[in-house]
Amino acid sequence: MPKSKVRKKTAYTPPADRRTPVKVRAAGPSSLFYKIVMFGLMVLGLVWLVVNYIAGDKIPFMADLGNGNFAVGFALMIVGLLMTMRWR
Repeated sequence: MPKSKVRKKTAYTPPADRRTPVKVRAAGPSSLFYKIVMFGLMVLGLVWLVVNYIAGDKIPFMADLGNGNFAVGFALMIVGLLMTMRWR
């Protein structure tokens, strides 16, 4: 049986990068104000829910909201938690 011919493979050369590298500015730590707002929103949401359970029917605007108080409390806490993603 005849031997097959050996093919020469060309060396792979990656294509030249057409983009110029961009230096990324290192982000510094978050400001004190950002941390206060972030933790404040989480604590405010928790306090809103606790007050709703303890005295929600005695406070007129909370009584008007009814079950909307849960949405307000959890929304405040979620906004605070979402802020943690940008916290450095």
